Amino acid sequence: MSKQVLLEDLPLRPFHVGVAFSGTGGQFSDGFVLGIIGIAVSMAAGPLHLDALWMGLLGAASLAGLFFGSMLAGPIADKYGRRTIFAYDMLLFAVVSAAQYFVTSPSQLLVLRLVLGLILGADYVVSKSLVTEYSPRRYRGRLLSVLAAAWAAGYVGAYLAGFAMRDIGPDAWRLMLAASGVPALLILPFRLIVPESPMWLMKRGRGDEALAIIHRRFGGEVMLSTTAAVSQQHKGAWSQLFSPRWRKNTLVGCVFYTCQVIPYFALGTFAPKVLEALHVKDKFVGGLVYNILLFVGAVIGLLIIDRLSRRTFLLGTFYLAALSLAVLTYASFGPMGTMLVFGLFACILSAAANLEFVYPPELFPTHLRASGVGLAVASSRFGSAISTFLLPIAVQHVGIHTALGVCVAVLLFGGVFCHFMAPETGSENLSDVKSESVVEDAHEAAEQHDTSFATATPGGTKTRLR
Repeated sequence: MSKQVLLEDLPLRPFHVGVAFSGTGGQFSDGFVLGIIGIAVSMAAGPLHLDALWMGLLGAASLAGLFFGSMLAGPIADKYGRRTIFAYDMLLFAVVSAAQYFVTSPSQLLVLRLVLGLILGADYVVSKSLVTEYSPRRYRGRLLSVLAAAWAAGYVGAYLAGFAMRDIGPDAWRLMLAASGVPALLILPFRLIVPESPMWLMKRGRGDEALAIIHRRFGGEVMLSTTAAVSQQHKGAWSQLFSPRWRKNTLVGCVFYTCQVIPYFALGTFAPKVLEALHVKDKFVGGLVYNILLFVGAVIGLLIIDRLSRRTFLLGTFYLAALSLAVLTYASFGPMGTMLVFGLFACILSAAANLEFVYPPELFPTHLRASGVGLAVASSRFGSAISTFLLPIAVQHVGIHTALGVCVAVLLFGGVFCHFMAPETGSENLSDVKSESVVEDAHEAAEQHDTSFATATPGGTKTRLR
């Protein structure tokens, strides 16, 4: 008789890699959409009569859409499952992307950018949740970091595509915007063959379906650590996320994510304008260096994500990014030195962005994972949308050094907050993320009339929880 093995303790298999790869389409498309807008709107400024206000609105539109999309999709994915959204949202994304080619006014483009953000917000939630719940614990960080690398590749690819297409004619900006739908269509067939998350099915009382998927994909000797389904949760997702049990994790997820992406998007979206304000003459070459080092940083992050504790990686990148940006802000190195320091900052922050894909899903249990990730994503996009909208206006009115100084302060705040609040999650068994307090856990379980179930601790012993 074969020895039974837990789903989270499996060695890496081709199916795991396939699920991670299928999740890259949305992340690449998201990176492309957000990366291309800076170049596209600068070229569309004449034909669409864009002033600084409209450029800020269009730059922030997809981020605003991501806020609402992730907020709405999280509870839906926790209640109805991950798979349907995951399978078909890229088809809708491709259609809306193509529609950007035909816009004739900034208001039309604004609406389409908002819709793209809504779709991507939903994809953020389901992609991270589904890939997390299929990943073996030992390889979880690296598999989720593939999504981060795909996002960075899309972001860099957008800049390279914009750089290559900028001279093909007056409609180049239209082609740039419409091109974001191509990777979404290419990834669609791979997504259609990914089944529903067994962890989610088990938590919804559909254990037979969960085991059927596990046995079909991994073999009859593989099992979930949760051996009995829990009853329906009586509390809503939001009330649980801010209950004493999960409040700390919820705040950490929102704050760390927001403090990372505010400087990332504000500076990255308008990298050419930032470099121009710092007296770098060839702003497009400077932006190219910045974007290439973004991708290098993502790869570095992928390689080291499982070699460091989550807290060490989180705190170290916050403080190093703040230091490099402070040097850029308050020291003078000439155009070449400025580009290199700006690129170093991009490399550090892009490496840190791996945590945006790995850390939030680890902070929450299966029945709250999509909602928790959705709230963290929404919080981050709210902050980044505001900062992306304000950056060109701030540079115009208060100067580049003041604007960059605010970004330094945001990074330092994020580092200090996480220093005191962020838990370590790297070795957690995701089938049941532990509570902060056994007393609070027991009280909540009694209040909700949950049934108890068995789960395996990371060390392999069986413990009765809830």
